[in-house]
Amino acid sequence: MARKTAHLISHSHWDREWYMPYESHHYLLTELMNSLLDTLAQDERYRHFHLDGQTIILEDYLQVHPEKRELLEKYITDGRIAIGPWYVLQDEFLTSSEANVRNLLIGHQDAKRYGTICKIGYFPDSFGNMGQAPQLLKQADIHVAAFGRGVKPTGFDNQVADYESSEYESPYSEMYWEAPDGSRVLGILFANWYSNGNEVPVDPEEAKKFWDKKLADAEKYSSTGELLFMNGCDHQPVQTDLGDALETARRLYPDVDFVHSDFTQYMEALQRKVPSHLVTITGELRSQHTDGWGTLVNTASARIYLKQLNQLGQTLLERGAEPLAALAALTGAKAYPHELLTYAWKTLMQNHPHDSICGCSVDEVHREMVGRFDKSRHMTQAIVQESLQAIAGQIDTAHNFSWKADSIPFAVFNTAGRERSGTVSVELIVAKRYFKEGPNPAALAEQMGLMPLDPDKGQLLDDRGQAIAAKVEDLGAAFGYELPKDKFRQPYMSRKIRLTFEAPAVPALGYRSFAWHPCADHSGQAAPSALKLLENGMANEHVSVTFREDGAYSLTNLKNGHTFHELGIFESCGDIGNEYVFRQPEGDIALTTRGVPAKITLVENEAYRITYEIVHDWAIPAGADERLEIERNAMVPFRLRQAQRSKQRVPLRIKTRISLENSAQGLTVSTSFDNQAKDHRLRVLFPTGLESATHYADSIFEAAQRNNVPAAEWINPSNAQHQQAFISVNDEANGLTIANKGLNEYEVLRDGKNTIAITLLRAVGELGDWGVFPTPEAQCLGEQTVEYAVFPHRGDLFESGAYEQAYGFQIPWFHIQTGIQFGSLPTTYAPLSWQGEGLALSALKLSEQKDLIIRWYNLRHQSAKLDVELHVPASAAYRSDVLERRHDGLALHGGKLSLEAGKAEIVTLAVSDCLKNDSSNSSIDSIKED
Repeated sequence: MARKTAHLISHSHWDREWYMPYESHHYLLTELMNSLLDTLAQDERYRHFHLDGQTIILEDYLQVHPEKRELLEKYITDGRIAIGPWYVLQDEFLTSSEANVRNLLIGHQDAKRYGTICKIGYFPDSFGNMGQAPQLLKQADIHVAAFGRGVKPTGFDNQVADYESSEYESPYSEMYWEAPDGSRVLGILFANWYSNGNEVPVDPEEAKKFWDKKLADAEKYSSTGELLFMNGCDHQPVQTDLGDALETARRLYPDVDFVHSDFTQYMEALQRKVPSHLVTITGELRSQHTDGWGTLVNTASARIYLKQLNQLGQTLLERGAEPLAALAALTGAKAYPHELLTYAWKTLMQNHPHDSICGCSVDEVHREMVGRFDKSRHMTQAIVQESLQAIAGQIDTAHNFSWKADSIPFAVFNTAGRERSGTVSVELIVAKRYFKEGPNPAALAEQMGLMPLDPDKGQLLDDRGQAIAAKVEDLGAAFGYELPKDKFRQPYMSRKIRLTFEAPAVPALGYRSFAWHPCADHSGQAAPSALKLLENGMANEHVSVTFREDGAYSLTNLKNGHTFHELGIFESCGDIGNEYVFRQPEGDIALTTRGVPAKITLVENEAYRITYEIVHDWAIPAGADERLEIERNAMVPFRLRQAQRSKQRVPLRIKTRISLENSAQGLTVSTSFDNQAKDHRLRVLFPTGLESATHYADSIFEAAQRNNVPAAEWINPSNAQHQQAFISVNDEANGLTIANKGLNEYEVLRDGKNTIAITLLRAVGELGDWGVFPTPEAQCLGEQTVEYAVFPHRGDLFESGAYEQAYGFQIPWFHIQTGIQFGSLPTTYAPLSWQGEGLALSALKLSEQKDLIIRWYNLRHQSAKLDVELHVPASAAYRSDVLERRHDGLALHGGKLSLEAGKAEIVTLAVSDCLKNDSSNSSIDSIKED
């Protein structure tokens, strides 16, 4: 009989913040690390400690104990402490595609400074796993993933359900995990959780009971005799007597080799014995073959305000600061701010651990998160503004002969992956007096306020001299200041106007310039608008919308005449669950605004946009009845609770603004309300009426195709799921795509209409899980505003291009005022152009090696041709990866290159020597791998 080996890997899963505030956990972390360093020094038998796969632990510890850096470096270099590959242990579905990549990239960069990186795709406690993880890992030379959720049921307080191995996706704890592109890694499921070797007894009698059970449990799932035992758990202190405990075990079980192991040693032993018949699991790991109660998916709707702040911060970094800083560097206007961008990313990612971004911690944790979001965003906005100013200073406006000496030019930037048109609001300074000019600030303010200004005499022109219809608002006198690079601050008073207009055909990843003429001759006429008012709605050349008395609306795709009916109805139901899990009270019937009269008002009718406001004066239950508080304090499991909604009602005024822009292919919607109710969920409903068994949801580097009806094992009445930018349902002829900003939870209802339900608010009063942790701020009382968009289309998500519309909805416009000046840049410009059917662009940035990094991903499961034309000098182009390394060279002819993007492939290009006035080209240092 073959000998068995028990591999004990010591660790502590470190939730940076959770059921206590960050600093309380921080205090415990210093104790853990001090104990670890002492144990490593005093006991040579204590070979190894796995530092939870996240390098931020090092930063947090050294913030308190900087004097320990040299000792830490020694143990890491000696292989006794394993670090990386992540910066934080994120929630994969609630952080963006690029945020997942930056997490891996920055984790590698941090670990590299210590000389070694643990090459294990470590996902111990993620609430489900992204389907493209194997592809991301393989691109980073990681061939093994270890995860705790997504396949076998795992419940609250880390309770492992007693399932037979045949009742879940793989009969073994070892399996192959394959991404949609075919990338495959060896997957290791913590089938008995990541604490199955925790607190090993030293006493022989206790050890015998312990190991009899633990060995049997591990053998139940293992495909080999290499048995994995994780010696630790959440915030687990170091087991300082582990050496003695292992000696006891060796005496009790002479036929088992007990080893204080590490992942490298364990994987080397395992891979020698892995059987040929391992199961291959594919794509997302979302525990679909379970009862549906333990997936923790409703963390996507806990504290939605956090998700909104996160979406804003990610978008400003990915689609603002990085591409604009790259454009400034490519044009020689300003050096790329690597360190500042890393700081902004790290500050943002400190909110990405699963217990943080999921909104499932105590109130103090999430209060501190808001401050971090603000810090990251403020840095990001500073980078954006500096980049815009640098680029604007290079734009040649003096040679545009359709503009005059008194014209006020400005540039509008489109950082989306495709050319687009859209409504932009720009504030312009039309007059300025500095404080130093005197006589005093008050007098200057009066002068600016009294300055004659007639907006009706002005005209907006594009850089071809074409007049553009614009709304002009006089903003009056305003204080401002400049911070010159070579002198003290310069305060001033100014007179400002606001222009709102449709910016047409702004190139992808570039800008287009416009100019306001204060005293125009109005000889040119603006192009006619396609917008028109209907009797109860509005239309442009793409869509029309009509409103019912209850505020619901019908939306018609004018390309083929198909109409979607009863869109935009609101639904409210009770929620007696917690931050992790939605639970509707037994017998509770959801309330809706169907048939509830609404006040419908036309509030905007311009050439660029028409907007209606719909107001529902509604009333809903004030919260759960008094039984809920009793059941919470008695720790009654949420599935057994009998609480109902209160009979008392509170007002809920829902104010919705629905806009249709001149060139838009769908509607943009903003919904605001003052939530005064507790223990409830608010959703907006979009009945599609389309017959389809599946739908598409934007996920991490893919549009994941998911079943509308869950697996047979799923008994949870709710089938809510994660999304990033959109959810889309289509049949062979028509589709409806709902885009969003920070609304990460949706459900396709099993109502015969394939209704898309988007969660706008979920209000609960407790953390849940293993204790009683009241979270009154999770009730999200007060003013709320959410944004989403509705796109009807012919055919599916891909052939219609609806995915580009949905992605574009999340990306803001950027703009900056310039002057009449000479410069090296034209009035319309983009550093590159590209074509590729079914491809989405996700990144434009510079690497630390000063290569231009461009990344796309193929949304379809078939190959696509990618054609790129560079409008900047370049000496060479290479296939790259998520770590931004150069691989195979690509043929580059006259700035043009072509390549094939495989099915569902993440494609990264690295372009060298393209920085103006910078010919340096750093080589990439090799990274020693643990």
